[in-house]
Amino acid sequence: MSSLHTLFLASTGVCTDTRKLLSGSIFFALSGPNFNANAFASKALEGGCSHAVVDDPAVAVDARYVLVPDVLKALQDLALEHRRALDIPVIAITGTNGKTTTKELLHAVLDPDRSTLATEGNLNNHIGVPLTLLKLKPEHRIAIIEMGASKRGDIAELCTIAEPTHGLITNIGKAHLEGFGSLEGVVRTKTELYNWLRTHGGIAFVNGDDPLLMAESEGLDRVTYGVGPHCDVRGAAEEGENHYLHFMFEDAQRDGRWHGETQLVGNYNLHNALAAVCIGRHFDVLDDLIINAIDEYVPANSRSQLKDTGRNELVLDAYNANPTSMAAALENFKGLRSDRKKLVILGDMRELGETSLTEHEAIVNLVKTLGLDAILVGEEFMKAAPEVPVRRFANAAAAVEALKAAHPKDLLILVKGSRGVKLEEVVGVL
Repeated sequence: MSSLHTLFLASTGVCTDTRKLLSGSIFFALSGPNFNANAFASKALEGGCSHAVVDDPAVAVDARYVLVPDVLKALQDLALEHRRALDIPVIAITGTNGKTTTKELLHAVLDPDRSTLATEGNLNNHIGVPLTLLKLKPEHRIAIIEMGASKRGDIAELCTIAEPTHGLITNIGKAHLEGFGSLEGVVRTKTELYNWLRTHGGIAFVNGDDPLLMAESEGLDRVTYGVGPHCDVRGAAEEGENHYLHFMFEDAQRDGRWHGETQLVGNYNLHNALAAVCIGRHFDVLDDLIINAIDEYVPANSRSQLKDTGRNELVLDAYNANPTSMAAALENFKGLRSDRKKLVILGDMRELGETSLTEHEAIVNLVKTLGLDAILVGEEFMKAAPEVPVRRFANAAAAVEALKAAHPKDLLILVKGSRGVKLEEVVGVL
């Protein structure tokens, strides 16, 4: 693999898509269930790539082709070698909810203090993690690697590629149950990160208010954060003049109390902010710089965003959804102070397997208990708790047509659902 790493260091990077070629880069012919990317290797070379990594001997006709037994394994091995060559702290972040927001907050905190690489977008799987690691440059002093999982063993695999020195599990809840089989399967998979840190002398940052995470991280070298008095870094949500999270933090080791005002909607983001504070402090970032970074962070991609359309005020959280995050969002939305009438537009929660109907029924009943006016979108919500009188639509397109006719105005509206439901389509008519 060292010869491939030598080629990589002389290249402009790596690419896996012939539609997004970078001149002088190395093309990795990653094949999928419905295509053989080896067939595109020649096109990549014609498009300016210096080399193409392939696993089909028939394709490798000259020295520009690097023949390997398995292209994906070669990509992962190259990423590991590159990560080891730079030998910097690597912080792995996983969890059911909040991992992307926490990653972005942490990047905002660390990067002004020292050059920091963080996962872009949702490149958090067995392909995305190595692609992220291969973006490491000599000037980077730290890396933040988001790790996603949809089945058992995923986090353990990603740890062997990234070899994290530090780790954070934001929380563990009901998500991807179709792949995990049960909540216990989610627990065992997410805590594979703790197992890696435990056997490799790593440090864990742990939500001290979460009994499950505290129990699973027992015996680890850990730093805790939360609202409890026993936490190393402790904080609390504070009253503010808008819908954004306002918070304070302090600890027993230093004098002083610091206050911040985020641009995140929802007090459920408190622990995400405290995690960024905790890790920033661990790496000796000054408290005032931490607060400024968190205050200035602006969420994107419909994650805890507040949007004023001129007709309505929207709380956009439509990037993803699972039973845990959906319930938290609804309860927080109910508690928001507003003179506007409230409406929730909820989309199906995907990948829940055999528990899907039960979990959707629980959300419908929670909406009823909270007394919220609601519009439900998706086939699962169409079937759930039919006795509850609520407006339902099979898909986003049908909901859009109904909203166009109703022309809602002067409302505070929560929009939340799994990305596959495409609830972003309703935003234009709100």
